[in-house]
Amino acid sequence: MDVVDKFEVERTPKSILVVDDEAVIRDLCARALRGYRVLQATDGEEALRLFGKGGIDVILTDVMMPKLNGIDLLRRLKEIEPTLVVIVMTGYAEKEIILNALKADADDFITKPLNLLQLKTAVDKALDKKALKEEIANLKSMDRLKSNFLSLISHKFRTPLTTISLFLQNLASGVYDPQDPESRKNLELIYGQSCYLESLVTELLAFSRFMDAGERTHLEPCRLDEILRHLARTSKEAASKPDVETVFDLDPLPLLPLDREKITFALSQVINNAFKFCYDAGTVMISLKAEGEGCRIVVQDSGVGIPREELPKIFEKFYQVDPDGAGQIRGFGLGLFYAREFVKLHGGQITVDSEPGQWTRVVITLPRLGLAGEQPVYPAAASPL
Repeated sequence: MDVVDKFEVERTPKSILVVDDEAVIRDLCARALRGYRVLQATDGEEALRLFGKGGIDVILTDVMMPKLNGIDLLRRLKEIEPTLVVIVMTGYAEKEIILNALKADADDFITKPLNLLQLKTAVDKALDKKALKEEIANLKSMDRLKSNFLSLISHKFRTPLTTISLFLQNLASGVYDPQDPESRKNLELIYGQSCYLESLVTELLAFSRFMDAGERTHLEPCRLDEILRHLARTSKEAASKPDVETVFDLDPLPLLPLDREKITFALSQVINNAFKFCYDAGTVMISLKAEGEGCRIVVQDSGVGIPREELPKIFEKFYQVDPDGAGQIRGFGLGLFYAREFVKLHGGQITVDSEPGQWTRVVITLPRLGLAGEQPVYPAAASPL
């Protein structure tokens, strides 16, 4: 996000949803909250519908309303978004109502008849509280991700290191005969494990570099058809399955201004996964077509597929599809996460569809990027600058 985008976000007025079955109360709140974007709902059900559209920062709700009362609305909202700030307006001083609101995690109370200064102050405090809640939630999420990542690294490194350590112990003890086929087999195994360790370290360094780079991009003229052919022909996953047929259907599109490293990484993750999960005698099809003012890349394999319930998770950090349930899938589960981020940086989209036991299809669409040397056209929200 550039400086202009940040300024626009800061300048955009916060949205306050006022929920009350009395029009005079809603209008009074709207007048008191000038400078904010005020939406109104006559009952809890209408409030849920408006909240579902997104963009609500604070909710002011009455307690006694038809259809869905304020306490039940409060509970439903907190289930959907725990960091949401809800202020309860009530003309009732009953201890039970206040206790129920507190149990439902109400953030503040305003008594009726309303004091306009108190109302404005309460909303200002609520917005500060919401920002603090979101910051705490982000910190907790980062801490959880760090913990998960360290655990994952430990697990991924443990198996090859243990295998290599045992072999070296045997070698130190003299239990090795270069003429023995079994010893040579073990040596090949150790070499494979050391190569795997090297690949893990390379991945970690790449991910570290990507995290440091953030959303910065370096655009240069690229030919997508050449990149796709090169990735398929140099894929280690493809080399491990010589009987898998690779079918190309690539249109020679004009040179496109892309971040070569990032788009190559994204495409390599998709292509490697296609070969990795393809059946040993299957097919991987790779196509590139002009589509409207942009282009469309499709990578489809005839492989094990992905269960429907797992499709929404595959772009999450550290998530790995494990069709055999063995827990031995290589890598860190970050490839598709960064693939999606890098495609989004180019203003594009990446989607996955699959039929378990038959095929998986990944579709990447990129917007009109123009000829090399032209200024690329990116959607404003996905600007790479």
